[in-house]
Amino acid sequence: QVQLVESGGGLVQAGGSLRLSCAASGRTFSRYHIGWFRQAPGKEREFVAAITRGVGSTYYSDYADSVKRRFTISRDDAKSTVYLQMDSLKPEDTAVYSCAAESTLRLTRDLGKYDYWGQGTQVTVSS
Repeated sequence: QVQLVESGGGLVQAGGSLRLSCAASGRTFSRYHIGWFRQAPGKEREFVAAITRGVGSTYYSDYADSVKRRFTISRDDAKSTVYLQMDSLKPEDTAVYSCAAESTLRLTRDLGKYDYWGQGTQVTVSS
């Protein structure tokens, strides 16, 4: 079992940056793919980015089109932590951001495939 805790959210002006962290407990963290999702008020939760478990020292990532080239996902398995660096933030990025873990064979954007979820952290981008 994996427990996830997000941090790093806050209020930032448009064009600014934030780095979210997703800290995991449990010895098997490195076996999981990790995804970031967000949910804005009145909207469904949506995929943001995901990163695979390591294949040797190689990791693969996937991004929603809306955040590609602005957000970067990374992980440090020694610290059991995944990061989401968010640059050039826009007001439409305002949402609660949650990280999640899944252990299927392939990286997926399907939130239904993710087994463990954090509580989320609020990101607010002012115009």
